[in-house]
Amino acid sequence: MKAMAWNLGRNYRNVALDRASGHRFRSSMFRFRYIAGFLTITISLFLAASFLLTASSSSADLGFGSVHGSSRRSMLALKSDPLKPRLDQIRKQADDHRALASAYAAYARKLKLEHSKVVRIFADLSRNYTDLISKPVYRALFDSDANSIDETVLRRFEKEVKERIKLTRQVIAEAKEAFDNQLKIHKLKDTIFALNELLTKAKKQGAFSSLIAAKSIPKSLHCLALRLMEERIAHPDKYNEEANPPKPEFEDPKLYHYAIFSDNVIAASVVVNSAVKNTKEPWKHVFHVVTDKMNLGAMQVMFKIKDYSGAHIEVKAVEDYKFLNSSYVPVLKQLESSKLQQFYFENRLENATKDTTNMKFRNPKYLSILNHLRFYLPEMYPKLHKILFLDDDIVVQKDLTGLWKIDMDGKVNGAVETCFGSFHRYAQYMNFSHPLIKARFSPKACAWAYGMNFFDLDAWRREKCTEEYHYWQNLNENRTLWKLGTLPPGLITYYSTTKPLDKSWHVLGLGYNPSISMDEINNAAVIHFNGNMKPWLDIAITQFHPLWAKYVDYENEYVQACNFGL
Repeated sequence: MKAMAWNLGRNYRNVALDRASGHRFRSSMFRFRYIAGFLTITISLFLAASFLLTASSSSADLGFGSVHGSSRRSMLALKSDPLKPRLDQIRKQADDHRALASAYAAYARKLKLEHSKVVRIFADLSRNYTDLISKPVYRALFDSDANSIDETVLRRFEKEVKERIKLTRQVIAEAKEAFDNQLKIHKLKDTIFALNELLTKAKKQGAFSSLIAAKSIPKSLHCLALRLMEERIAHPDKYNEEANPPKPEFEDPKLYHYAIFSDNVIAASVVVNSAVKNTKEPWKHVFHVVTDKMNLGAMQVMFKIKDYSGAHIEVKAVEDYKFLNSSYVPVLKQLESSKLQQFYFENRLENATKDTTNMKFRNPKYLSILNHLRFYLPEMYPKLHKILFLDDDIVVQKDLTGLWKIDMDGKVNGAVETCFGSFHRYAQYMNFSHPLIKARFSPKACAWAYGMNFFDLDAWRREKCTEEYHYWQNLNENRTLWKLGTLPPGLITYYSTTKPLDKSWHVLGLGYNPSISMDEINNAAVIHFNGNMKPWLDIAITQFHPLWAKYVDYENEYVQACNFGL
């Protein structure tokens, strides 16, 4: 009985448990169905709303498309149109450049630029972009949010925008320097540099051209020398001086002696003619004219056919002075050097203008021994005590006998000094980086001029100036002490033996400086046409040429025959 009762109790409990489990299952299913129903309703409402929106949009598209006659597209299709980004990009570029042009116009107004045209240009550019976008045919591109974009219209719009962008950039690039000070500075520096390059090149070419002009022999001068030589050959006995004994006046120390070394017939005649016409007693004046063998005959005829108011004129050739040979004269030995001849005669521009500051020393006249005879005056004229050296490019305007009355104070060379400030000091003529030059001379010593130099030959012999000249000339065989020419060795030879003369005795620069005052010229005893613009050349300075031309013997039949001065 107990066992039956226990089984019945267990069965009852199992049934109760089964009932409870079923109740819980049913509750869970109810909740799941409730949630599922709620989600279903929510999804249905969302789909219905989406459908309504889609339908509304489609109806709107249909209405817009009917107005414009374009094909209908959905919103999704419009967003994926490849022409839309392109249109937006073009529009952005146009707006950016319009804003840039407006900014430049505003800045130009702020700066109050004198070029009001710049302001108008930028304002017009900015307005052009606005006008372009406002065109009806292009306005439609931006108003049609859902329609297809006409690619032909878009291309035309893009082309016009790019044209305006190109013009805007070009105008900005041209006008940028008006707004960018740094750019202005760089541009000015570039301009200055370019102009300096052109100036340097022009100076070199000008120096080279001037050198060529200075070397040239005018046709009339060449003609004169040939005709005089023809006369000398035609009548040898008439002009032969070798058979006659030398005049005693040529060696008389009581007379006024002049030394003129030249191969230019007309120039030498002007020097003698001007000196004779401006002296009171011409018969007391003796002119020693020395030339080369080639021009000796022409010189003899030129001074023989004219009476120079009783003045005595001796004409000789360099070759007549037998002591002047390469074994005694250092410069003659150096002039035989092929390198030195190449330096003078190579006329290529790159060679001739390497040292433009010493361009004048490249003139081949410095190869001539005539230019170095000035260092041998005591030996050429052993019986004379004093002599006045004159270049062939000077004109005498006053009586020069006053020079013989000057107390030379034991000095050898009487000359006019040319220094002023830092100009024409020894430092400009010699290489003071060389220890010999630096130890012996002062770079600030005042230079003087060749052209009119009064020499005390007795003092010269006493000071042994010729030996001094030889010493330094031998040291300068490689041109390390000074550049070529005769002034540097003259400055060295007469360093402490030069007597300064009053500047009115000798006025220089008429061959290169047109700004010399006429008062200074008129007060000068001697005027000097030093420089490349010699008075017998076509490149002579116009206002100074008559000062020389008035002493040319235009009555000479040979001068007339060669049309000299025309």
